[in-house]
Amino acid sequence: MNSYFTLKDLAKLLVSINSVSEMENLLLGLLTPKEREELPRRIQIVKMLKKGLPQHHIASKLKVGVATVTRGAKEIQQGTFRSIA
Repeated sequence: MNSYFTLKDLAKLLVSINSVSEMENLLLGLLTPKEREELPRRIQIVKMLKKGLPQHHIASKLKVGVATVTRGAKEIQQGTFRSIA
Protein backbone atom coordinates (compact mmCIF):
# COMPACT_ATOMS: atom_id res chain seq x y z
CA MET A 1 0.00 0.00 0.00
CA ASN A 2 1.30 3.45 -0.96
CA SER A 3 1.31 5.73 2.08
CA TYR A 4 2.22 8.85 0.12
CA PHE A 5 -0.29 11.63 -0.49
CA THR A 6 -0.30 12.02 -4.27
CA LEU A 7 -1.14 14.91 -6.55
CA LYS A 8 -4.39 13.10 -7.37
CA ASP A 9 -5.18 12.94 -3.63
CA LEU A 10 -4.55 16.68 -3.38
CA ALA A 11 -6.82 17.35 -6.35
CA LYS A 12 -9.59 15.27 -4.74
CA LEU A 13 -9.18 17.19 -1.48
CA LEU A 14 -9.34 20.56 -3.24
CA VAL A 15 -12.46 19.56 -5.21
CA SER A 16 -14.17 18.42 -2.01
CA ILE A 17 -13.90 21.83 -0.34
CA ASN A 18 -17.26 23.63 -0.31
CA SER A 19 -16.48 27.17 0.75
CA VAL A 20 -14.06 29.97 0.05
CA SER A 21 -13.16 30.29 3.73
CA GLU A 22 -12.37 26.55 3.98
CA MET A 23 -10.21 26.76 0.86
CA GLU A 24 -8.46 29.86 2.11
CA ASN A 25 -7.70 28.16 5.45
CA LEU A 26 -6.32 25.08 3.68
CA LEU A 27 -4.11 27.19 1.41
CA LEU A 28 -2.86 29.24 4.36
CA GLY A 29 -1.84 26.03 6.05
CA LEU A 30 -0.31 24.38 2.99
CA LEU A 31 1.51 27.20 1.26
CA THR A 32 4.43 29.29 2.41
CA PRO A 33 4.03 33.08 2.30
CA LYS A 34 6.11 33.15 -0.90
CA GLU A 35 3.96 30.45 -2.52
CA ARG A 36 0.80 32.36 -1.53
CA GLU A 37 2.23 35.35 -3.39
CA GLU A 38 3.43 33.41 -6.46
CA LEU A 39 0.40 31.20 -7.12
CA PRO A 40 -2.09 34.03 -7.76
CA ARG A 41 0.55 35.74 -9.93
CA ARG A 42 0.93 32.61 -12.06
CA ILE A 43 -2.81 32.46 -12.55
CA GLN A 44 -2.79 36.12 -13.52
CA ILE A 45 -0.05 35.39 -16.07
CA VAL A 46 -2.19 32.68 -17.67
CA LYS A 47 -5.23 34.94 -17.80
CA MET A 48 -3.22 37.73 -19.43
CA LEU A 49 -1.69 35.33 -21.94
CA LYS A 50 -5.14 34.03 -22.85
CA LYS A 51 -6.22 37.62 -23.50
CA GLY A 52 -3.39 37.84 -26.05
CA LEU A 53 -1.13 40.27 -24.19
CA PRO A 54 2.54 40.14 -25.21
CA GLN A 55 4.86 38.19 -22.94
CA HIS A 56 7.24 41.11 -22.38
CA HIS A 57 4.33 43.36 -21.40
CA ILE A 58 3.09 40.76 -18.88
CA ALA A 59 6.57 40.28 -17.43
CA SER A 60 7.02 44.01 -17.01
CA LYS A 61 3.58 44.64 -15.56
CA LEU A 62 3.80 41.79 -13.03
CA LYS A 63 7.51 42.26 -12.32
CA VAL A 64 8.44 38.69 -13.25
CA GLY A 65 10.97 37.28 -15.66
CA VAL A 66 10.04 36.61 -19.26
CA ALA A 67 10.97 32.95 -18.62
CA THR A 68 8.19 32.75 -16.02
CA VAL A 69 5.68 34.06 -18.55
CA THR A 70 7.04 31.75 -21.25
CA ARG A 71 6.54 28.78 -18.92
CA GLY A 72 2.88 29.73 -18.59
CA ALA A 73 2.58 30.04 -22.37
CA LYS A 74 4.02 26.55 -22.84
CA GLU A 75 1.55 25.11 -20.35
CA ILE A 76 -1.32 26.78 -22.23
CA GLN A 77 -0.08 25.22 -25.49
CA GLN A 78 -0.07 21.81 -23.79
CA GLY A 79 -3.67 22.34 -22.67
CA THR A 80 -2.87 22.46 -18.96
CA PHE A 81 -4.88 25.61 -18.20
CA ARG A 82 -8.13 24.95 -20.03
CA SER A 83 -10.20 25.72 -16.93
CA ILE A 84 -8.67 29.17 -16.40
CA ALA A 85 -10.50 31.82 -18.39
